[in-house]
Amino acid sequence: MFNIAKVMQQAQKMQKQMENVQEELKNTEVLGSSGGSLVEVKANAQGAFLGIKIKPEAINPDNPESVDRETIETLEDLISSAIIDASEKAAKISKEKLSPISNQINAITGGFGGGIGKFL
Repeated sequence: MFNIAKVMQQAQKMQKQMENVQEELKNTEVLGSSGGSLVEVKANAQGAFLGIKIKPEAINPDNPESVDRETIETLEDLISSAIIDASEKAAKISKEKLSPISNQINAITGGFGGGIGKFL
C-alpha cells in the first residue's frame, strides 16, 4: 500500500541531505594552478570563483624583479572581474533555462519541503 506520509518524510529527509551537501560544497575550497604554479586560481567545490594569484615570473620570466606588486594586483583584479562577469552571465542563462523545469517540478510536487526544483 502506498503511504504518502512516508514518501513526503523521505523527500524532506533527502532535501535536507541535499542542502547539507550544497553547504559543504560551498565551503570546500579547491586550488587550480598552471605554469608550475605561476598562476593559481581558488574556487569552491560548486565551481564559484574565489580568487587568483599571479607570480611575477608569469609576467616577465626573464626579469621577475621588474614586475611591481601594483601591476600584478591590477592584472589579478582585471582577470577576477572578467571571470566573475562570465560566471554571473552563465548563472543567469542557466537559471533562465532551468526555471521552467523547476517550476514544473514544484507544480507536480506542490512545492513540498521547500521545493526540490531549487536544486536544479
